[in-house]
Amino acid sequence: MRSLQQATLILTTLATGLMAGLFAAFAYSVMPGLARSSDRTFVEAMQNINKAILNPVFMVPFMASIPLLGLAVVLAWRGHGRAALPWLIAAAVLYLLAFMVTSGLNVPLNDRLAKAGDPGRVKDLPALRADFESTWVAWNIVRAVLHTAAFGCLLWALVVFGAHRAHEM
Repeated sequence: MRSLQQATLILTTLATGLMAGLFAAFAYSVMPGLARSSDRTFVEAMQNINKAILNPVFMVPFMASIPLLGLAVVLAWRGHGRAALPWLIAAAVLYLLAFMVTSGLNVPLNDRLAKAGDPGRVKDLPALRADFESTWVAWNIVRAVLHTAAFGCLLWALVVFGAHRAHEM
């Protein structure tokens, strides 16, 4: 049980860290870089990014974090490392909030941008960009902060879990 608990905690921390890094990188480099681009380049790049990101390398850690966090909470509740439980619950809540931001706000904006079609045929490209960019960027920052906070909670849970295990030996 301890090995399963430890492996689950490590995997969920890794998956959550990958998501925190991805969304943070968008916040501090990708979107500021694209902000300097023309309307056509911005829309075309975001449409291509939104298509390219739908792959297993993204989807596995993004989706796996939720059941892994749930399992980590259950294992801590029922087993060793109960001292880490508050940090695991906090991480789960933060991750779920970030997941809701992504699925409820960023993804619908991505879908609207995709439905606009070829940027060369869009009648009012500046308006399309304006309707998308500021809202998407703001909510991306929110989800980056939430994922980063969840990652921090999981890192601390690892410390607490390790300290608890050291006292048991």
